[in-house]
Amino acid sequence: MKFKTKLAITFFTIILLPVLLLLVAFLTIGTMMIRSADESYGMKTTDFRMISDSIDAFSRNTDELFSRISDTANEDPALLEDAAYLDSLNTVAMEKSSYLIVRRGTEQYYTGNATASSVIFDRLPPYGQESDRADSGYYLNDLRKLVKQIDFEFADGSPGSVFIITRITSIFSRSFLADMFLAIVLILVLTAVVLIRWIHRSVILPISALNLAMQKIADGNFDYRLESQDKNEIGELYRNYEDMRLRLKESIEEKLSNERQNRELISNITHDLKTPITAIKGYVEGIIDGVADTPERREKYLRTIYTKANDMDRLINELTYYSSIDNNRIPYNFHRIDVAEFFADCVEDVGLDLESKDIQLNYSNLVEPGTRIIADPEQLKKVINNIIGNSIKYMDKEKGVIDIRLLDEVDSIRVEIEDNGKGIAAKDLANIFERFYRTDASRNSRQGGSGIGLSIVKKIIEDHSGYIWATSKEGEGTCLHFVIRKYREADTHEQNIDH
Repeated sequence: MKFKTKLAITFFTIILLPVLLLLVAFLTIGTMMIRSADESYGMKTTDFRMISDSIDAFSRNTDELFSRISDTANEDPALLEDAAYLDSLNTVAMEKSSYLIVRRGTEQYYTGNATASSVIFDRLPPYGQESDRADSGYYLNDLRKLVKQIDFEFADGSPGSVFIITRITSIFSRSFLADMFLAIVLILVLTAVVLIRWIHRSVILPISALNLAMQKIADGNFDYRLESQDKNEIGELYRNYEDMRLRLKESIEEKLSNERQNRELISNITHDLKTPITAIKGYVEGIIDGVADTPERREKYLRTIYTKANDMDRLINELTYYSSIDNNRIPYNFHRIDVAEFFADCVEDVGLDLESKDIQLNYSNLVEPGTRIIADPEQLKKVINNIIGNSIKYMDKEKGVIDIRLLDEVDSIRVEIEDNGKGIAAKDLANIFERFYRTDASRNSRQGGSGIGLSIVKKIIEDHSGYIWATSKEGEGTCLHFVIRKYREADTHEQNIDH
C-alpha cells in the first residue's frame, strides 16, 4: 500500500472513526439517561428527536393531544369529567413523555401521575391563562416541565382546567456532559492506539529493519538481506537497499581481489627480478675476481649480463604496462593498416628471434590483398610478441614449431597463432586470460613470468573491438585465436584516425 493511500486512510480514520464512535456514545448515553428518567418519573419516552431538539421537540410532540383536548373542551366538555376518557387521554400523553392533570376550581380532580403532580400542582397557572396555541405554554425551569393549559367549565358551572405536563429531558445535563467527555477521551485513545499500531507495523518496523541492515553494512557485513513483496515505497526502499548491498559486495570483493592480485604481482615481480639480479651479481663478481680471464669468457659473461638486464627491463615494462591497464590509460594511436604488410613485418621481426632459439616459424596469409583494419600497430605488435613469447616459454619439444595463420571471415579477419608446446589442461584453459593466472604453480619454474602477459593481450584485443580465445591439447600444443573487424571504405573522403 502506497504512503499516499495510507495517509488518506489515516486522515479519514482520524475524522470518521471518532465521529461514528461519538454518535454511538451520544445515542447510548442519551438512551440510558432517558430510561433512567422514565423510571424515576414513571413515564415513557419514545421519540429520540426529543434528545436533540429539547423543548421544541417536546412541545411539538404534544400538539395533536392539545388540539384534541381543546376540541373536546369546546364541543363536549362533559367528556373531560369522565375518568375513563381521561385515562385514555393520559395513555396517549404518556407515550409522549407527558401526563394529564385536571383541576376543578382549586382542587385536583384527576392526575395521570400522582407522584409528579404533587410537586407541580401548586405551581400551575390560574384559570383564565390558557394557551391559545398548541406550540405555546409555560416552562418551569427548575422542574424542567413544560405546561400547556386548556380551560373549560364543568357541568355545574365550576371552572376547570386540563394541564398537559411534559417532562423536558435535557441531553446536556452535567452527568451527560461528564459521560460524553469520558467517551471522547476513550474514543480518541482508541483511535490513537489503532493508528499507532498500524503505523508501527507498516512504517516503523520496516524502517527499523532497514536501519539495522544499514548498520550491518557499516560493520562490513554485506550478506544481510532485506526482502519485501510490498509494492509501496517501503518495498521499493528494500529493493534499492538490496541493489546497493549487492553492488557494494561486488565492489568490495573486486577490491579485495585486486589487492590480492597486486600483492601477487609484487611477489611475482620480486621473484622474477631476483633471478636475473643474482645472475648479474654473480657474473660481475666473476669478472672482478678474474674468473673471466680470457676475452672469450669475458664476452660470454657480458652477454649474459646484457641478457639478464633485458629480462629485468622486460619485467619492469610489464609492470608499467600493467599499471596503465589498471588505470585504463593504455596509450592508443589508431591507424588504418594493411593486414598483409603489418603481419609480414611482424613475422620478419620475430622470425630472427625464433631462428636463434631453433624454433620453426610457418606463416600463411589467406586474407584478400588490400584488406585493412583499424588498429594501433604498436599495441597489436605487443599482442603478437606476447603470444609468441608465451609459446616460447612453454615449448617442451626438441623441435619447436609456431604457425601464424591469417584467415578471412567476410567482415573480419581471424589470426591464429599455434605452437606444438606442452599444451594447457582443460581445467586451466578458461582462466589463462585472467591476471596473474599461471598454470605452473611452482614459483621455481624455469619459465617464470609475471602472469599478466595474456591478460594484456585480451585487454588490447577487446579495446580494438575484437575478441580472443584459446584451444589446446595437453602434450600437443596450444592455439590462440583473435578476431578484428575489417575496415570498410567510407563514401566520404578519408581522414587520418588518431586517438
